[in-house]
Amino acid sequence: MNLSAFNSNQSQEVIELFTTVFSNSEGEKEGALIGKLVSELITTTDAQEILGFVATSQNKIIGCIFFSRLTFENNSNAFILSPVAVHTEHQGQGVGQQLITFGLEHLKENKVDLVFTYGDPKYYSKVGFTHVSEEHVKAPLTLTYPEGWLGQPLTGSTIKPISGASHCVKALSKQVYW
Repeated sequence: MNLSAFNSNQSQEVIELFTTVFSNSEGEKEGALIGKLVSELITTTDAQEILGFVATSQNKIIGCIFFSRLTFENNSNAFILSPVAVHTEHQGQGVGQQLITFGLEHLKENKVDLVFTYGDPKYYSKVGFTHVSEEHVKAPLTLTYPEGWLGQPLTGSTIKPISGASHCVKALSKQVYW
C-alpha cells in the first residue's frame, strides 16, 4: 500500500470511492450525499483550505481522507478531518488508521495546531482523538451526536478552551452533515 497526497486528477475515482463505500454501509441515499460532499469539497474549497490523502494498492485508490480548514475567532490554526472512506474489501486492515496518521504527520510538519473530527469515538481514539465538549470548543453547527465531537492537539499536550464560534469550509457547512 502506498500513501500520498490527493491529486485533482484523482477526483472522479475518489468521489466514486466515497459514494460506493457509504452506499454499501449506510444505503444509497447516504452514499449519494457523501459523494456530493466530496465533490463539493474538491471543487469549491480553496487549495490552501483543504488537504487530501489517498491510499493506493495496485494503482487503485483504496482509501481517502480530507482535512479542511476550521476557523476560530482567536485564529487558531486548525483543520477538521472529514470525510474518511476505505474501500469495503480493505476495511478492518488498518488502512484508515495509517492514512489518518499519515495526514496528521503532514499537518504537524505544516505547523497546524489542532485537528477535530466528528465521528465514532471508538474508531478515532485509535489515532489520538478524544472527546471535546462544546463548552470547551464549539462545533461549527449543531451536533446531533455530541459524543462524536473529537479533537487532538498537534502541538502541546492539551486542547485549551477556545471561546466563540467556529466555522468550516462551505462544503461542510450544511446541517445534514452534523
